[in-house]
Amino acid sequence: MAAKSERFELRIDEEQLARVDEWASEQPDQPTRAEAVRRLVNLGLSAGSSRAVHFSDGEKMLILMMGDLFKALKIKDPESNPDFLAQVIYGGHYWAPKWDMQGVFHDHVDNPRDVSYVVDVLDMWSFIEEAYERLNSEQKAAIAAEVDEWATDVKFHGFDGNNECGQMSIAGFLVNKMGRFSRFKGRDLNSHCQTEGRYRRMITAFEPMRASLVGGGLNVQQLVTLLKR
Repeated sequence: MAAKSERFELRIDEEQLARVDEWASEQPDQPTRAEAVRRLVNLGLSAGSSRAVHFSDGEKMLILMMGDLFKALKIKDPESNPDFLAQVIYGGHYWAPKWDMQGVFHDHVDNPRDVSYVVDVLDMWSFIEEAYERLNSEQKAAIAAEVDEWATDVKFHGFDGNNECGQMSIAGFLVNKMGRFSRFKGRDLNSHCQTEGRYRRMITAFEPMRASLVGGGLNVQQLVTLLKR
């Protein structure tokens, strides 16, 4: 039994209509304009679905060729798993990669605002640690006398792995994968406590200082101002 259909009016501009006609002319069966629109709607809905992945014909060929290459070279790579992907393609099981390869097929994208914030935090703490390391014992004692006891551990402790995991992941990628802010490389970046409130207060105080730090560093009073936040 044919699915029930409903007629409705659609108005599109000449450029869009020309693109529809061009797409239809490239199909093997030369569909009518109405059928071309129906197919394009289905393609758009499928591409926008978060429940399945989709490969172009070219990508399918590359995956199958990669599988043959892995077999010929006797390469075993559980991360890419070309045999599994070949079965996905042959069987049309495009829902399966998101189940079995969640580290590859996911919808997460880092928020640019989080990236900018993490960069600001790492930049600020680089200046703080470098300045504190240059101080003598008397200067460090002066800072300890003015800030809370918990703030005298002048070291970047990272982000909370439970509540700030996205920011912790961005920091880890910047430091350990991209080689930025190298003083933090290899450090445990899980603070085990929430940091965002304090870091944002510190950044607010640090931003006016930042322009004057080219070729120099933070002084004792500036360190006190930041650490008391």
